[in-house]
Amino acid sequence: MFFKGEGKNNILYALVAISVVLIIFFTILLSNQLTMAYIDDSVLIGWTEDIQQRDGNDNLFNLDKWASFTYRNNDDSFPAYVTITSIKTIFMMSEDDLLDRTIEAINNAKKDGIIIDEDSFFQGKRKINDGHESMFVSYTGNDTSKIPNEQIRIIGETWNCVVSGSSVICIGFAQISDYSHNIQDTDLTYWGQIVGDKIGSLGFQNESGLIYNVICH
Repeated sequence: MFFKGEGKNNILYALVAISVVLIIFFTILLSNQLTMAYIDDSVLIGWTEDIQQRDGNDNLFNLDKWASFTYRNNDDSFPAYVTITSIKTIFMMSEDDLLDRTIEAINNAKKDGIIIDEDSFFQGKRKINDGHESMFVSYTGNDTSKIPNEQIRIIGETWNCVVSGSSVICIGFAQISDYSHNIQDTDLTYWGQIVGDKIGSLGFQNESGLIYNVICH
């Protein structure tokens, strides 16, 4: 039996439900602001941001977004850089997914002539300056895009920042040889500036380490 007004009530309930869904959607959309991780100028002694390397994108109605900054040491003999990528998704990525993405980013360097020594793989955890516990992987390798080939070191480090709701991936690269100028000794100066921390987790005790001092919230 059909009662008077039942059809109108059903329409009203449907409209209310749709309105609630739209309110939730736009609330998530407006609150999904990406806090971009960066390195403060006070730590960037001898390093500068490469403005041309700023990058970023968003998709899925602005619910999935990322942005990155790159810092360089501006030394032609021993070039080095650190790239910091901030990622904001509807649901924060798991640590395993973050680490997989970090290793994938390092492997992508192969297209630029970087050959990774897989036997040099080193993995660990440490606490960075703002209190986050990070996961990192590091490798040695060679830059075969140069003649003669040069020795390099790479670190990939990642963590979730619950305060900002963002995930952070840092890639640090340092050339540690300069065979093109007949310098036979390796130079780990810039590598130490990239990976240094308060307790020397990666062999360099230096509280002004670049990744150690990334600000993410």
